[in-house]
Amino acid sequence: MEILNNFSNGLLVALEPANLMYCFVGVFLGTFIGVLPGIGSMAAISMILPLTFYLEPTSALVMIAGVYYGAEYGGSIASILMNIPGTPSSSITCIDGYPMARDGRAGVALFASAIASFGGGIMGMIVMAILAPALAQLALNFGPTEYFAVILLGLVAASAVSNGSPIKGIAMVAAGLMFGTVGVDITTGAERFTMGIPELRDGVHLVIVAMGLFGVGELIVSIRANAKGEHDNEIDYANFYPSKAEWKSMIAPIFRGSGIGSFFGALPGTGQTVASAVAYAIEKKVSPNRAKFGKGAIEGVAVPEAANNSATQTAFIPTLTLGVPGSASMALVIGALMMYGIVPGPRLLVDHADLFWGLVASFLIGNVLLLILNIPLIGLWVKLLKIPYRYMYPTIIVLICVGVYSLNNNVFDVWLTLVFGWAGYLMRLFKFEPAPFLIGFVLGPMMEEQLRRAMLLSRGDATVFLTRPISGTLIVITALLLVYAFYSAFRQRRTSKTIPSTTET
Repeated sequence: MEILNNFSNGLLVALEPANLMYCFVGVFLGTFIGVLPGIGSMAAISMILPLTFYLEPTSALVMIAGVYYGAEYGGSIASILMNIPGTPSSSITCIDGYPMARDGRAGVALFASAIASFGGGIMGMIVMAILAPALAQLALNFGPTEYFAVILLGLVAASAVSNGSPIKGIAMVAAGLMFGTVGVDITTGAERFTMGIPELRDGVHLVIVAMGLFGVGELIVSIRANAKGEHDNEIDYANFYPSKAEWKSMIAPIFRGSGIGSFFGALPGTGQTVASAVAYAIEKKVSPNRAKFGKGAIEGVAVPEAANNSATQTAFIPTLTLGVPGSASMALVIGALMMYGIVPGPRLLVDHADLFWGLVASFLIGNVLLLILNIPLIGLWVKLLKIPYRYMYPTIIVLICVGVYSLNNNVFDVWLTLVFGWAGYLMRLFKFEPAPFLIGFVLGPMMEEQLRRAMLLSRGDATVFLTRPISGTLIVITALLLVYAFYSAFRQRRTSKTIPSTTET
């Protein structure tokens, strides 16, 4: 009953005209940006973030959240119609969505994607409403040692469980930690790693890093991968609605995908891509129609979309209740909250209950808006995808530069964004993921602050991190994750060495 009362109060907040308008703007812009190939939720939030500086905190967070899950849904549209994932997590949708489009059933695939996304979003919202308060109540017992341990766990999880080499993920986290220390030390007043550049005294702004790594970096990758970017696929929209048999076959995958996505979304460092991939793999094993997977199975569209959108909602659980980002995009949400002077953590549900429950209720409204918006606007998204890349990319670059310049009215910030953009491109070129870098950049200063507090309270006794039960348990889990990361790297290297020798024989 307490959860229902809190949710009803949050619904009143979310239905305020201003919040309702910003929720609509967020899901519309998010879908618009997400449907463009080569962009994604990270770049979408990065481009919208400067616009939220002048809003109330609740309105800003509702708009950012709308952009977040709107972009994730928009990515599935490009995946189904063009076989080009708008976001990394929607790449799983390509496996069965694009074959359905080529068979003239694009309307059915898009409709199934919309229904599965709605179901996954609602499931994620319910899980967040139930679990977040309980997790926050537990976190009220956290002190500096526990916060340091949970942030350390989040950093290692973001690197060890990420796609690609775990060692490279750890290296990216370490690099992000280093860049997070640039600027004047708040405690001592000493300049750190500014190289004598006055513009770096205040550190590197989060928007600059995010826009560079994920906005400019993704554009460079897409320009090289798609020289023309013009597609002439004929899409048949005569039949939007699945048959009765297809409706029945979608129900169980949507529930399974939503459950799997809710679980992985709440784990720091995993995110929607892992949730979609795992859900698809499990569904392929348990589905009675497993032979159709990869050839245009409607279950293959429904299950990753449900997992993707439920993970998008539950990623807010560790972000808001523990201050640890559930995904790379959530690192931007933490940065946005801190710009408003709101510290994410267990006190958020007590000190800013209207903001938290208003956000949870806005998930319901936003998912309904997505369902209403995207089915009639499918034709519009197709026309946007037919715009040649040579017109689309300069426009996006201009928008990024204008957004960055508006931070401090300084051209140096624009150049720094372009530098981070090329750095992001080189990271992708050499198989280094930029997401762990961003997480390390955001959480580094917070971890340093908690470390200093813990050492001051313990009078320099470092064993306090192991003697306190919660922090000791978290550090043991972190150590196990590190062992797993090094073991995985050793096993991958050993496998790569044995494969050539087997081939030669």
